[in-house]
Amino acid sequence: MKDLLEICCGLDVHKDKIVACVLSGSIGKTAVSEIRDFPTPASGLTDLRDRILSCGCRHVAMESIGIYWVALYEVLEDSLEVFTLLVVNARHMKNVPGKKTDMRDAEWIAALLRASLRNAGFIPEKSIRELRHLTCYRKSIVHDITSQKNRIEKFL
Repeated sequence: MKDLLEICCGLDVHKDKIVACVLSGSIGKTAVSEIRDFPTPASGLTDLRDRILSCGCRHVAMESIGIYWVALYEVLEDSLEVFTLLVVNARHMKNVPGKKTDMRDAEWIAALLRASLRNAGFIPEKSIRELRHLTCYRKSIVHDITSQKNRIEKFL
């Protein structure tokens, strides 16, 4: 893989923690990786954002697994004018075979980003995301009401 970025960050997102790997070094030379864990409560997410900004990192990539990436995206969204944030599909992040660890995953994400081999998924703007959330919630409530009506009708 040919390196195209000097500093980048890969994030492996989980329910309880986020593993961040910052790869830095001259293009064409072996990159130095710095790996740290951050807790997922709000204070940990802001610490992660501050860490990314203090490293001078302008390119960040993370996997979009489940719903765990959403809270992190909302915290990092405020800094999108400073760095580029890519949310990539986990299926496109085929890892090398071997023992899978969070640290290796974060380093692999950062290595793929450093070589510019990942494309970002589409993330709509905040107002559209909120509307989608409300629409989905309304749909689930209507489904529950219909289910309860059918249960009462069946019982009677």
